Formats: sequence, C-alpha cells, structure tokens
Amino acid sequence: MPRQALAPHHAKSGSAATPIAFVRAICRAYDAYGVDPKAALERAQIPPTLLADDTARVTSAQFEALSWVAMRELDDEALGWFSRRLPWGAYGMLCRASITAGTLGLALSRWARHHRILIDDIAFHLAVEDGVASLTIEERRDLGVFREFCLVTLLRYVLGFACWAIDARIPLLAAEFPFAAPPHRDVYPKLFSETLRFGAKRAGIFFDAAHLARPLRRDEAALQKMLQRALPLTVLPYRRDQQLSVRVRQVLRMPSAHLAAAEDLAEGFNISTRTLHRQLSKEGASLRELKQKARLERAKQALTRTDQPIKRVAFACGFRSEKAFARAFKQWTGETPSAHRRRTTARDRRVDDPPPIDGPERG
Repeated sequence: MPRQALAPHHAKSGSAATPIAFVRAICRAYDAYGVDPKAALERAQIPPTLLADDTARVTSAQFEALSWVAMRELDDEALGWFSRRLPWGAYGMLCRASITAGTLGLALSRWARHHRILIDDIAFHLAVEDGVASLTIEERRDLGVFREFCLVTLLRYVLGFACWAIDARIPLLAAEFPFAAPPHRDVYPKLFSETLRFGAKRAGIFFDAAHLARPLRRDEAALQKMLQRALPLTVLPYRRDQQLSVRVRQVLRMPSAHLAAAEDLAEGFNISTRTLHRQLSKEGASLRELKQKARLERAKQALTRTDQPIKRVAFACGFRSEKAFARAFKQWTGETPSAHRRRTTARDRRVDDPPPIDGPERG
C-alpha cells in the first residue's frame, strides 16, 4: 500500500512505539521467499540485534521504510500472509474501486467485495445491528505465524482508508481479535480502541453506524497523493490533512450542495456554525465566496457541456431569475452566459475538427 520509502536519515525520527513483533513478521516474509532481510533492515536503520529483544520497539518511520522496501523487493503487498502474492499496487486498486462511492457504507462494501476478488484466504464482512456497524474478518485458511500481523494490518488498512476518505477520524466503540492478548497489547489502544476483546471468534472493529452515511470527501487527485505515502494511515491515528476551506470546496462541488445552508455544512463537519465561519476566516476565505465560486464552476460546466437553456442553468445554480444569473456571471467572468457558451462552443469545435487529409492546395 505505501508508495515511497523514507530517506534513511529520517528513519529514526519520532518515538519508538511499533512492537518488534511486527518487524519479525516482515522478516518471516523474507524467510518464506528465501530472501535475506539484512539489506531492508539496514535501509530502515533497524539493528538486527533488536529482533532478539521481545520488548524492543521501532518508530513508525522505521517501520514504514521497512514495509516499503519489503513490499517492493518481495513484490507482495500482503508480506507473505496469503497463499499467493498480492502484487505491487493491489491495495491501491482497492482504494480506486472504493473512492467513487457516494457514502462510506458503499465504499466499505466495495472494499470487502473487491478484496475477495484479490484473494480468497480471508473475507471482510460489513454488518449493522442496533446502530452499531461492524467490519469483521473471516479467516478461510490458517494464517499461521502471520496471523496477528495480518489481521491487525488489514483492519488498520481499511480503517485508515475510511478515515481518510471522509476526512474525519472514526472513533471505534470496540475492537476484537481471535487470539490471546500479546505481550505488546499496550499498542492496541493506540491503533484501535480502549475497549478490546481478545480470544474472540473473529477479528473486527465496531463503530457508530451513522458514519456509514457520511459522504466521501476525496477525488482521484487526492487519492494519487495519498498513495505516495499511504502507510501513515495504517500505523498512526488519522489527522486531517486539508484546510477547512478545501474540504468545504469539495463538498460544494457535489450536486445541490451549493444550496446548503451554513448550519448543514457545519453539521456535516461536526463543528458549530460559528467555528465554520471563524476557521474559514482564518484561512482567508468565506462561505459566501466559496459558494459563489462553486456556482460559477457549475454554471461554466453546464454552459459548456450541455445545451440546457440559460434560464434552466440559472435555476440549477441557485439563482431566482435568468437576469440575476446573467448579471452575476458577467461580474464573475466579464462576459454574458450566452457569449461564454458561444465562445467555448466555437473553441471546442475548432479543436474537434479533423485536419485536412491532403493539406491546403498550392497554386
């Protein structure tokens, strides 16, 4: 899933919190493929002597570097967990299959379905009961020595993606695992929840089902950027990576969202209306300005890509009359809606005209 190794001189930055057991699991993948992990450990600045210390920890940066190198060298994003390799780019494909969903619930359903297409060794199951959503993992083969690392990482992959997709941290109500509590169980609350159950029937995470109805806030460009450094979503608690103005702009691009009141937008971001306006002001923006830009963009697209009457475009963009729309559009662009349509249509026609086969005649 990660796409870029950290520079060696950055590898030791941060506090050491990742248990050495997870490093050992990656080394076992090297052993399974008959490859020496020494070079990978060196690139991640992890002394091999740490492997013998059950209490040792490494930083998230070291673990990210090791994982990136291992996935590339072994050409297996699953790092030996399954009966066959998951080639480089497999989890990126899962993200792409899910990112176009309208809601988080649909995105997670797609993730579960497409993961079964990739590999049949495990299966995700999404369910809702009494207002609580659960995402559990069914083990369809013995995962052996990789069991803990596999189940923990799979759940963190999908949780990290879910938080990133809606641009909000999803607080877990509980997490459970089908094995005894490991010696490094203290790391689990940081990765999942304070409420943990070991020795359960299946591995799974549980959260408020209301999150399933939340819209996704990301597009393909954001996905491409995320995939350059995806591993932090797996090993660190989610932190928003966008300014509020950017997130509001993305929401306003959605159908009819430009008509939403400030109260509705604030509720969608789980903040007060006052906080919404105050934060936008700090970022040098205003809701009115962002709405105007969203309406302008929507109007331009309708005028350029459709033959809808200008009056209909005006109403679709939230204007009460064609006259008010024309006045605002000219103020924004310096030309009337009809002039803009003629100009862009003529330009597109010139671009689409095929070149002459024989070239111009010469006298």
